[in-house]
Amino acid sequence: MSRPVDVVIAVHSPNRPVGRAVASVLDGNRSAARLTVVCHNLPTDDIAAVIDPRYHDDVRFLEHRDSHRSASGPFNAGMRAADGDFVSIMGSDDVLQPGAVRSWLDVAERTGAETVMCRLRIGSPPRRVRTPPVRPWLRGRADPVRDRLSYRSAPLGIVSQQARDRLGLELVEGMVVGGDVAYVTRLWFETRVAVDRRGPAYVIGEDARDRVTYTPRPIPLELAFVRDLLAQPWFRGYDGAARRSVCIKLTRIHLFGAVYNRRNPAMWNAEDRRALAVVARELLTAAMGFERVLSLADVALLNAILDPESDTGHLIRLSEQRRRHGHPRTLLTRSPADLLRTESPARLMAASALLG
Repeated sequence: MSRPVDVVIAVHSPNRPVGRAVASVLDGNRSAARLTVVCHNLPTDDIAAVIDPRYHDDVRFLEHRDSHRSASGPFNAGMRAADGDFVSIMGSDDVLQPGAVRSWLDVAERTGAETVMCRLRIGSPPRRVRTPPVRPWLRGRADPVRDRLSYRSAPLGIVSQQARDRLGLELVEGMVVGGDVAYVTRLWFETRVAVDRRGPAYVIGEDARDRVTYTPRPIPLELAFVRDLLAQPWFRGYDGAARRSVCIKLTRIHLFGAVYNRRNPAMWNAEDRRALAVVARELLTAAMGFERVLSLADVALLNAILDPESDTGHLIRLSEQRRRHGHPRTLLTRSPADLLRTESPARLMAASALLG
């Protein structure tokens, strides 16, 4: 097949720069891609009107209607309609650098991967995104634990439709955020994965100031996807190393991020503090002992989270202190024996710094 990748763009407003996204696929990646634009809760004519007419014959427009603000529904609809060997999803604010899709296919062919994780950049001019912090010498297929794949929360790149069918994979619909985290967790741990470390990038746009992902919500809603993932039988069936790897990332990025993104004490109430503590306890139960690789600053924040009666101002200060990268308390673990583990702060920071 000469054009095996079905690229799916989901868009919920004609005010998004979807025309730019479409152009990046069809101008720079046409030889390797077919394009579907899924219009979420709006007519296709509204979106077609903001796309250059010269591209219309090469775009399949679909309408998808549901009661959720999440992009999971329209992305699922577009992936269900795909019939190529591979599928790729793309945000309407984002662009692909020329040759990106062909590069992903080349990596898949070279490594036999079912999932190829793309190189990421953000903004204009594009800046490096240092996730996941894979081993510097990685050239072939990735190891989900040793290459810390869980730090990539979005399925950007290409995924084999055969693998999706085998595992029955779809994005979780109805989650206000995080509908892709369970999906990618299964991709990273249950398919053959390779990372395109040198090819053209997927560039995340910074145009939108109202992205769903960036908007703080009540903690029970914002972290519902974490609790849902931890309760899944497939996750409970993972070995201890896999569960620890996932829970460390969920703690550092999502649990701690929920605090850092609410640095005004007025944004907190008793219900949110209790809900935050519940999620922390469930993480600790799901992967016992993972906190050993956390930095001293991380452990201090985790302990404050576990006590919903602790001072919220102090909680916020601890969330800021853990981001003072390079400070001894952000590098050291409680036990020297854990300093050189894969997920230790020092090794994580070193691997991130070496990413191209």
